[in-house]
Amino acid sequence: MSMDETQKKLGEYFVEKLEEFGATPKGVDYNGPESQALRFEQLVKVVDASQPFSVIDYGSGYGGMFDFLRSKDWAFEYYGIDLLEKMVVAGRESHKDFPNAHFTTNESEVPMVDYLLAGAIFNIKLEESYDNWQNFACATLGRMNALCSKGFAFNMLTKYSDADRMAQRPDLFYGDPLFFFDFCKRNFSRNVALLHDYGLYDFTILVRKVV
Repeated sequence: MSMDETQKKLGEYFVEKLEEFGATPKGVDYNGPESQALRFEQLVKVVDASQPFSVIDYGSGYGGMFDFLRSKDWAFEYYGIDLLEKMVVAGRESHKDFPNAHFTTNESEVPMVDYLLAGAIFNIKLEESYDNWQNFACATLGRMNALCSKGFAFNMLTKYSDADRMAQRPDLFYGDPLFFFDFCKRNFSRNVALLHDYGLYDFTILVRKVV
């Protein structure tokens, strides 16, 4: 299966989730609001919220990250990017009363921002090989890095998932946290943090740029 075919099938998968569950955590394939919030809490650790900031939610879905940021009473400008037009439409509809919420399918429409957050965008690889998906993830991280000036954060399922409690599914990508820590350290910044201590079968990496 080519990467284009994989992306098409992934799009179909997430449209089905949205149509089944609506603009909710399950509509973007989270188990529920609690696990979504716990993962969001790790991602936003890259943000310095002591002053107003701008942020891209990369793979935004319906905009759950916007709601999470707003719950903290932070001052921010939000740009949600998603490949799926239906997700963007759902995000716009759900947040039409907020002038600081912007949604698009086109990266070129979004200005350079302070921070970029990417939650769960690498988890499902379908039939793609491990190596091809890892290369795709690395290329995507390079694009993410170019869109922000102060830092970015992302998460992935971990290869350290307990085999006795959770069988690793062949359609999912279980990344090597040490590989991605090293990749980010070598390519993006000397200030990189690896978080693998929050009780879920994934890890989060924070990349803070020197500004």
